[in-house]
Amino acid sequence: MNSYKFCDMAVGMTESFTVTITEEMMDKFIQITGDVSPIHVSREYAVSHGFKDRVCHGMLFGSMFSTLAGVYLPGEHCLLHSVETKFSLPVFPGDTLTVSGKVSEINDTFKTVVVKGTIINQDGKKVCKANIQLGVRE
Repeated sequence: MNSYKFCDMAVGMTESFTVTITEEMMDKFIQITGDVSPIHVSREYAVSHGFKDRVCHGMLFGSMFSTLAGVYLPGEHCLLHSVETKFSLPVFPGDTLTVSGKVSEINDTFKTVVVKGTIINQDGKKVCKANIQLGVRE
């Protein structure tokens, strides 16, 4: 876990990590949220609607932006204010995602930071992007 403080933050800083989406992760997400839409639950249903497998909940892989902020950029001194996500491609079980963030703005008055986030799949395709607003403690 990183522990950047506000005074350590600079425009252009970057961090990233990878994660592989598993069936178990998807099933736990279903249990937690209760979102039992058949496109997420049933491979047969998803395939019959033109997908190669069950479709991962966008909010499951989108939640990786919380990990990006709380563990990597800035890490333990983060107070997540907002995450605006845009999903561009579906994610499936077995996909390996690279979650990246780059500091794009720093506000000294309010001690806030804006991180531009992206999630790229194993094929190099962007599946999600985000505008992440954070508070960073001293």
